[in-house]
Formats: sequence, C-alpha cells, structure tokens
Amino acid sequence: MKLNSILKSTLLAVAVISTSLQAKPVYIATTAIVEHPALDAVRDGIKSSLVENGYEGDNLKFTYESAQGQPAIAAQIARKMVGDRPDVIVAIATPSAQAAVSVSRDIPVVFSAVTDPIGAKLVPSLKQPGGNVTGLSDMVNVKQHLELMKEFIPNLKTVGVPYNPGEANSVSSVAALKVAAAEMGIKIIESAAPKSSDVMIATKQLVGKVDAIYCPIDNTIISAVESVVKVGIDAQIPVFAGDTDSVSRGAVAAVGYNYFDLGRQTGDLVVRILKGEKPGEIDVKMAEGTNLYVNPKMAKRMGVEIPADALARATKIIK
Repeated sequence: MKLNSILKSTLLAVAVISTSLQAKPVYIATTAIVEHPALDAVRDGIKSSLVENGYEGDNLKFTYESAQGQPAIAAQIARKMVGDRPDVIVAIATPSAQAAVSVSRDIPVVFSAVTDPIGAKLVPSLKQPGGNVTGLSDMVNVKQHLELMKEFIPNLKTVGVPYNPGEANSVSSVAALKVAAAEMGIKIIESAAPKSSDVMIATKQLVGKVDAIYCPIDNTIISAVESVVKVGIDAQIPVFAGDTDSVSRGAVAAVGYNYFDLGRQTGDLVVRILKGEKPGEIDVKMAEGTNLYVNPKMAKRMGVEIPADALARATKIIK
C-alpha cells in the first residue's frame, strides 16, 4: 500500500515537473535605439511573425526596451538583457545592435533595420557570418531616391542632408548617396545633427543652399522628422525621406520598405533559431519589397507638384 502511494506521488511529481518544463515560455528580449514609427513597426512585425509560428500567449515572453536615442542607455539595456538570459536578443537599429553584439557571447543576437552590418562591425560577412549573430539589413538604393527627387524637381542640382555623424548606418548611407549623386551631377550638402534636439538647427543651416532636403535612414533624424518638415514648409524646400513612414509625418515622398514587413522577415530569422539553427550559419538577409508613398498636401505646402506618373504608381497616397 505504502509502495503504491509512494509510486503515485513520484509519478505525480514527474508529471508536474514535465508540465512545468513544457510550459516554460520562449523568451525574446527586444530593444531599439529610439521609438519612432519605422522601428516600432519592425518590433510589431517581429511579434507578428512569432505569433504566426505558434509563439504566443503563455508560450511567449516578449519584452521591449527603448534606449531613448542614447547609446549609453543602449549599452545598459544590452548588459541587462544578457543577465536575464533570454533565448534570443533582437536589436533594432545599428546602435542597439552594436551594444548587444558587444556584450553577448553565447546568447543568439538577431539585428534588424541595420544599414551596413559589416561597416558597423556586427558581422564579418553577410554569408554564414559565424558566431552568435545574424540579422536583416535595410540597405536602400539611394540612387533610386535621387531619381525620385529629380522626377519631382527636374533641375535638381543640390540636396541637403541632415544626419548624425555618430550613427554608422547614417554615415554609410550618406557615403553611398554622395557616390550616386556625383554620377548624376548632383551636389550633396551635409549638416550634422548629433542629437534629436539639433535636427531643426542642422536643417535650417541648409536653407538657401539646396533645392531639396533628404532625410536618410538615420534614427536621430527620423525621430525628429517633424522638425525637418517645418523647415521645409517655412523655406519652401521639398523634404524627401529614406523611409516611407516619414511620409505620413510630413515628407513629400519616399521610396522604401514597409518596416512591418521587415519586422516579419526578422521574426522569421528568430523562429529559425528557436527551431535549432545556429545564427552564425544563417546568412544575413537583405530587406525585400519597395513601396512609393506620396503626400500631396505636404507637397503643396512645400511648393512642389507631385508628377502624374508618381501619383499613378504610388503604393500609398497620404490623404
């Protein structure tokens, strides 16, 4: 009798432990350098992909922290995440990715919305990068952006670019822009904005010198894009953007990615790791998809007309 009782208790204990182990949720720790619509959309897309693959409810612990535009805070968040031991760390945008990669030795790191992963020293190569890191690059075709601006402004000669020289992704974008612009006979005039609070001043310094203003894929500039738009309206200089989310915030037009879709593509990489693949054996993915967004109201306020061809092929027209 006692033996049966002990056996039942043992079996019950094993069942409880087994159930407990099965119920342990997958832990995904997510961070971004700053909150703005494009990066927020990446975060939401990642979670959407996880849910679609069965990681949801009690099966998923999903945390998110913003560094509020401060690399020092990004480093603090990364160290805390490593201490928390998640299954995967997902770092959105270059500064947060650099912080996570610098402190994580064995926890998989998946980066997203990083323009130049090699230049940012996140991975040594895009194919089978090795180690515990892989991710998604949102390197854009800047020549396509210049062609769009020239479509709006046929006599385009000079483009002003406010940017943060402390962001590796932005430096890479501006360098690529200069190369493409030189081939097209367009001059690029830069204006440095190391902090979000510097964006309006940096943009004002371009007034009287440029035919158009371009906001690159730069988290500092995008987080304060309304300041660029205000200068564009006041000075009657059209503002174009490297990301489509900025068009709903006041830019005239942009050719770019849907960042929610980029998030889903990033989430797919996370799922592959959760299913057993090693991050270092997964090629860095290049973002897919191109959309054209236009904002007729803002075009009018900045003194430019949207060409009929651009309106006809627009993926989205901001009302």
